[in-house]
Amino acid sequence: MKAKILILHASGTNRHHEAKEACELSGASADIVHMSALKSKPSLLDDYQALVLAGGFSYGDALGAGKRLALELNLNLQDSLQHFNAAQKGILGICNGFQALVQAGLLPALEDNSASLSHNNSGHFECRWVRLMPNVKSLSPIIQKLKGPIYCPAAHGEGRFLTAKALPESHVAFYYQPQYGQMTIQYPDNPNGSQAAIAGVSNARGNILGLMPHPENHIYAWQHPRYRRGEVEGSGLALFQAFVDFIP
Repeated sequence: MKAKILILHASGTNRHHEAKEACELSGASADIVHMSALKSKPSLLDDYQALVLAGGFSYGDALGAGKRLALELNLNLQDSLQHFNAAQKGILGICNGFQALVQAGLLPALEDNSASLSHNNSGHFECRWVRLMPNVKSLSPIIQKLKGPIYCPAAHGEGRFLTAKALPESHVAFYYQPQYGQMTIQYPDNPNGSQAAIAGVSNARGNILGLMPHPENHIYAWQHPRYRRGEVEGSGLALFQAFVDFIP
């Protein structure tokens, strides 16, 4: 029986269809559900084994990136999400979804360790392909399933990951990695100036995962920007396959 994944759609998000396709290509069944439907019936979440918060600009980022969506999660779905998390079901937040999980306190979910996703160091929206290296010291079983780097686009204005204290390495899911033989990570390979070049994090148990770049935008070989030159490595589909494999 296929795992069932709920793809959360809020007004302004725009990557839910790509996320659904990536989940279905990975062998799951996925439904796009608007926040208004969950607000009116939070028990809908109980019908699913995993949750994906897609990217975009939820509520126009009018209160800050992901902040209004985080308020919706905490005000209307807090009990349902706590049960969901307690059952160690999978939660994946991508870009704006990651921002919402951080704002809601679900990531990195460590005591005395406030985190934020601040404005890019460049001072403007960044849209470029980046290389993500899974952290071999991650405690997340999702990340442990990955065998190599992921190459996918990043597209955000507020993606600079910062913490009040150094984040334990076991909670880092992905690092931005240098491309084309550089020895050190710097702009534009770290497109936002994230602390320690962190591109994604997990909670302590590893069932909640968030990252800023968009693996759902590289799930077919032809989506690689240099596909016509024979380059096909780093498919983002690997992350969705690992996520689906993790689902209880």
